[in-house]
Amino acid sequence: MASKFPQIFTGSKICIICEGDEEYEYLEKLISLDVWSKKYIFQLENAEGNGNIPARYQNKFQNSSFDLVLVFCDTDKKPYEQYVDIKRKINEFHGVENAADQIVIYGNPCTMQIIIEHWDNVILGSHKKKKNAPIIFKLTGIEGYKGRADQRQELFSLITKENYWEMQERIKNLPSDDTIEGSTNFGKSIDYFSTDSSKWIQMINRALEE
Repeated sequence: MASKFPQIFTGSKICIICEGDEEYEYLEKLISLDVWSKKYIFQLENAEGNGNIPARYQNKFQNSSFDLVLVFCDTDKKPYEQYVDIKRKINEFHGVENAADQIVIYGNPCTMQIIIEHWDNVILGSHKKKKNAPIIFKLTGIEGYKGRADQRQELFSLITKENYWEMQERIKNLPSDDTIEGSTNFGKSIDYFSTDSSKWIQMINRALEE
């Protein structure tokens, strides 16, 4: 006879503060593909703008109901003032130099740099949707991409387990220096999210306390 007791989740709860709709819906899609370890429960929070990220991060961190709180955002355009400001405020909050480097997941110049890797090796030279629209059309058939809700829905409907694995391989070839266009550290996050061992969470949390 099957037990009627609910299963107790003994893994880790991870909150990811997303800059906006594109980041939120993209991660939501990846989570739905069931490609990451079942040892983690992810909760996404839409900050609805990069200016809201530091306060949302502090709130979730102080909430203490998560084993780890991460941030997912663009670097946006040079000189990356808002992005640098987000990192500075996170560093100051923890009182640890380079704390933000442990917990900020980024795409330079924008999150589309990560998303586009599902279909091809592409280095985006701009965060502007108008400049990236022809590239998106060529690879996905979505015309005049401006980031509208219907266009995002169509874009993320094209993401599959198959092209997820392709993206995973492609982003390994991208630089991970956030001052370089066409860079991202998302590959490291994917490796973390895919492992059953949560030692990486302990490692990051220790670094935030030093």
